Amino acid sequence: MPSQVADTRPDPDALLEEASREGRGKLKIFLGAAPGVGKTYEMLTQARRRRLDGVDVVVAVVETHGRMETEVLTKGFEIVPKKRSLYKGHVVAEMDLDAVLQRHPKLALVDELAHTNAEGSRHPKRYQDVEELLAAGIDVYSTINIQHIDSLNDVVAQITRIRVRETIPDSVLDEADEIELVDTTADDLLERLKEGKVYVKAQAERALQHFFQPGNLAALRELALRKAAQHVDRDVVDYMQAHAIGGPWAAGEHVLCCINEHPSSAELVRRGRRLADNLKAPLTVLYIEGPRHLSLGEVEKDRIADTMRIAERLGAETVMQPGRDIAGTILDYARRKNVTHILIGKSERSRWFELLHGSVVRDLMRDSGAISVTAVLARGDAVARKTVATADARPEGGWRRYVFSSLAIAITILAGMALRAVSNQALASIGMLFLVPVMISAVSFGLRAALFTAFFSLLAYNFFFLPPLYTLTIADPNNWLSFSVLLFVAVFTGNLAARVRAQADVAARRAGIAGELYKFTGKMAGLARLDDILWAASYQIASMLKTNVVILLPNRKTRQLEIRGAFPPDDQLTADDVAAATWCWERNQAAGRNAETLPGARRLFLPMRTGSGTVGVIGLQREDGRELFTPEERRLLDSLNDQTALAIERAELVEKVDEAQVIAEADKLRVAMLTSLSHDLRTPLASILGAATTLLANIGLYNVERTREMLVVVREEAERLDRFVGNLLDMSRLEAGALGSKPQMVDVSDTVAAATARMVRRISGHKLREEIPDDLPFASADPLLLEQALVNLLDNAVKYSPTGSDITVTARPQGDRIILTIADEGPGIPLSELPHIFDKFYRVRKADHGVAGTGLGLSVARGFIEAFGGTLAAGNRSDRTGAIFTLTIPIHKEQSVA
Repeated sequence: MPSQVADTRPDPDALLEEASREGRGKLKIFLGAAPGVGKTYEMLTQARRRRLDGVDVVVAVVETHGRMETEVLTKGFEIVPKKRSLYKGHVVAEMDLDAVLQRHPKLALVDELAHTNAEGSRHPKRYQDVEELLAAGIDVYSTINIQHIDSLNDVVAQITRIRVRETIPDSVLDEADEIELVDTTADDLLERLKEGKVYVKAQAERALQHFFQPGNLAALRELALRKAAQHVDRDVVDYMQAHAIGGPWAAGEHVLCCINEHPSSAELVRRGRRLADNLKAPLTVLYIEGPRHLSLGEVEKDRIADTMRIAERLGAETVMQPGRDIAGTILDYARRKNVTHILIGKSERSRWFELLHGSVVRDLMRDSGAISVTAVLARGDAVARKTVATADARPEGGWRRYVFSSLAIAITILAGMALRAVSNQALASIGMLFLVPVMISAVSFGLRAALFTAFFSLLAYNFFFLPPLYTLTIADPNNWLSFSVLLFVAVFTGNLAARVRAQADVAARRAGIAGELYKFTGKMAGLARLDDILWAASYQIASMLKTNVVILLPNRKTRQLEIRGAFPPDDQLTADDVAAATWCWERNQAAGRNAETLPGARRLFLPMRTGSGTVGVIGLQREDGRELFTPEERRLLDSLNDQTALAIERAELVEKVDEAQVIAEADKLRVAMLTSLSHDLRTPLASILGAATTLLANIGLYNVERTREMLVVVREEAERLDRFVGNLLDMSRLEAGALGSKPQMVDVSDTVAAATARMVRRISGHKLREEIPDDLPFASADPLLLEQALVNLLDNAVKYSPTGSDITVTARPQGDRIILTIADEGPGIPLSELPHIFDKFYRVRKADHGVAGTGLGLSVARGFIEAFGGTLAAGNRSDRTGAIFTLTIPIHKEQSVA
């Protein structure tokens, strides 16, 4: 047999977990079974040792509760003053989080981790302050008692009969780097209590009668020992996995906790957390949206949402799944996810109820196979109170359904009487006729209306049609059987039809949401501009969730958040809103209303995440005054938020690509400009320098004619330089959009004359022909820009045509435009180069491969012509004897030619 070789590679997830902790502070928790065991004393003792070792230690907050030995230990430490504020007429003092962050010690002492901060603080709970200190790289020592751990809250309440309100999520304890159990025996603790070392005398006497009973202390001590042992075991397993140390791993366990709208669901989730901890297994909390989901009232839906939030706080994965068969859907999910333990609540119901309606627990037990199923009886103090569903969930409700059902029964009675008048043997048919209003009521209004209709339909059938007539007595035993069967069929079909209606409502609602999501996704994909995306997203989310929406994005320069989209339009945020939005952006976590951070804000702020990071923040404020989003609404919100974030990222990427293209074009322009400068400045400068040097070296030796020739060279090359620099300046004006074109009535023939006058020396070696009619209408153009464009075009014609050839300028009206052409008799423009002829610094090569010109003149000419609404096109003459440039210039409005 082949030998089994163990995989000695470190676990990647464990390594990633270790890497993620780098840069964070270390958290050490001193855990006790009860108040007074010495947690704060031990924390201060160890901190004093660290201080003697040279570690920078400050006291962020320590509650001495008047204990002298504890107060003595605080001497010598730097103590950060508490932040005081006025709350309901009283001055309250809390840890000054900002002061500690600014001081930034190596180690901060933060007592009572489960403490609830005063209203208006940045975080509702002190453990959240500690998380911010850890994120800033500050080590923290803190204390907590076992009764403050969320998953053990119900167990402690059972043991002590006292419900502790201040709790922390189990995840805080799980993520602690070290837990030290501060332990003492129950007898020693009771002795300390009697001596007044825990509470003052009057308070100590009350504690001895309730919380501090020997049995309670023993049970709490056992819980603390177990919790500390679990943490140590988890640390050992993590270390072994990270360093590829072989060992027996507890693999494959998975706990599934199934909840509903019952108030005991929160307790069930905590029990599931404890079971998962004992099994070292992941926990999933599942809610099945069955046929009853749409009939739930807002109280039940909010309770489900609250239970899901508790599950998330406890580190569980939360799942909502639609399904008609509750037990079947649970088992199907459990088998797909390899669940080994199912935990479900069981209500106290009669056998008759279970026979009529079935039992989910019984079905799970029967069909679970190898999956362990644990049913937990709902506690008696958690009484579920059913509320009436809202109008949105059941629009055809209220008294109208009963009025409609009564009318349907009355119509059926009349139809039955008409049928009986036709035939006395139609009694069975009349009975079946009464099933019709039952079915209609069930499909139209649900189960309650169906049962109402069934009951009164059968009473009407008995009263009007079963002998003896007009009494509720049934004389014939056979009629008793018919009546009973009819009653059963009516109730059964009514129930079945009501279920079909509920399923149809669920399907219709889901289809509507899916359709809205599809349209939303398509709309986001079709928008390119960021402002359009933000407006559409704000409007759509506000419409679908009935909430006010504001979207904030960081300013590119300052990186400060600013409102970029909102519906209804709103550009005002309160100071609390700004703080919550900033926190959400910086920490990538929810903040604001109903969140754990800055809950005093008006809005709930959620990060808009993509695979590459957070692109912005969305703020939401319910219009209907409700505090929570239901799980279904939260799923929809998450989908819309994700789609919006992706659309924003796409738009920003497009903008960055455009900017990169502009930069690339600018780089190309810079390279071309440098190349042009190196050639087109060097050549004329060399000519000027050569001529000037020759003249200086031969003063008095050259005759007048020779000297004149040299000076002409200097002048021509200087003019060439002037044209080049002028084109550069004109191009920079075009790029900057600073032309300031002012179209006015222009005589084209005068402008052509002015341009040729400026080019008189350049075109002296060519034959200039002008074909401009005297009755040519005035053009609407900027005369200076048009003149410069013509100069550039004439210069191009001179440059590319042989000496002595013709350059022809023609003009003619056509519709509301003047067509002006400049044609030369040069080699023409190669077809492959026509698309690039107006590109900046693009030069057509001559046949002898020499480079002529700077490549700016034509680009500047087109920019000038387009600035006042004209166009410029290039081509070759029809007889292929040269190039032709065609300008179209608007005719002045009052002179358009038909």
